Amino acid sequence: MHVSNSESLKKGPLEGITVLDFSRVLAGPYCTMVLADLGARVIKVEKFGTGDDTRAFGPFVDGESAYFLCFNRGKESIVLDIKSPRDRDLLEQLLDEVDVLVENFRPGVMDRLGYGANRLAKTHPHLVYASISGFGHTGPFSDLPGYDMVVQAMGGVMSLTGWPDGPPARVGTSFGDLGAALFATIGIIASLYRRTQNAQGTRVDIGMLDCQAALMETALARFDVEGVVPTRTGDSHPSLAPFESFAAKDARFIIAAGNDTLFMLMADALGRPKLALDPLFVSNDLRCRNRPSLIDAIEAITKTQPMDYWIERLNEAGVPCSPINTIDKLFDHPQLKARNMIIKVKGEGERTIRTAGSPIRIGGYPENDVTSAALAPGLNQHRESILRKLVTGRAGYSTASVEEVPVTGSELSDPMLSAAE
Repeated sequence: MHVSNSESLKKGPLEGITVLDFSRVLAGPYCTMVLADLGARVIKVEKFGTGDDTRAFGPFVDGESAYFLCFNRGKESIVLDIKSPRDRDLLEQLLDEVDVLVENFRPGVMDRLGYGANRLAKTHPHLVYASISGFGHTGPFSDLPGYDMVVQAMGGVMSLTGWPDGPPARVGTSFGDLGAALFATIGIIASLYRRTQNAQGTRVDIGMLDCQAALMETALARFDVEGVVPTRTGDSHPSLAPFESFAAKDARFIIAAGNDTLFMLMADALGRPKLALDPLFVSNDLRCRNRPSLIDAIEAITKTQPMDYWIERLNEAGVPCSPINTIDKLFDHPQLKARNMIIKVKGEGERTIRTAGSPIRIGGYPENDVTSAALAPGLNQHRESILRKLVTGRAGYSTASVEEVPVTGSELSDPMLSAAE
């Protein structure tokens, strides 16, 4: 696709949008990272002394947290003391300039600080105000802290994760935080589009538990239809077969033959075309009902050859399959490399670390830069540059009229106030 000179200079479709990021740890920072990847300017507001809690999370690179670097790339950092009249004035000026505010404190914290959604809807009606919390800002659980592990348990996904004869298991990544982050991003972008129509900002209220329920695929509907509580199925799909791992001569690998045509192609690739005609396996419903027999029949074949032999034959036949890769295999994966998915990030030190870049490809905008490192900010690194931009075109840095709200204690520094981590 041809890219014009003006387009080639743009970072992404959100260039020109400024985000004020009051969030910390994962759900909020991951949301604002996606917005930054899409071209938005993200100003991260951090607390005095330690900044974002994840700056203290290992492992460390040149004294900096790899965790923090991964999810705060491409952002600016400023430390604000909300109890200071000067910093409150600075924050008021920032609010005049920004398009989006993202926060993931427990409900009520931003109100006590004087920057809740209701107040800002009156004083800054252009603002898209996004809140991510454990349970949202309404309902009987809204005041409770909701960390990833809590909502994974409460939202049901842990009851579906693991093997039938084992205990419930946490999903291997922070599924609760990441799901909320992505739904928040969708809500923010939809609100920005709405603002182009009526010039009005709006409130985006994201509850992590809501997001977990929305990500349960068909589990709720299956119970409603069948009256049977879904439970753990190991690595198999509850509604498709064969759709799980199988043993080869040297390792386990995945076959995902999700319909009758793929099952016939699989049987041919395995050298047993009559398998597709077995009365126990002629439909997906029968294959699910007779899964143990199906697995035995397939493994009687796959155990005779190494995994690579079967992967090659299945790929040639167009049957979805895969080795079960460990994380180290991803760095040199030919498909991820071809898609520029492995990028480098760095902080104030010299060493770079590798992580996953943005998976979003939009025509007319550049893909991930894999040659130079994306920068994550040092604590308060951009205060002076932010101040300079604010005073440019103004008569000076004078105290604006600020709605004074009493602030008791250093609420931004209390980790128990976060509802999303």
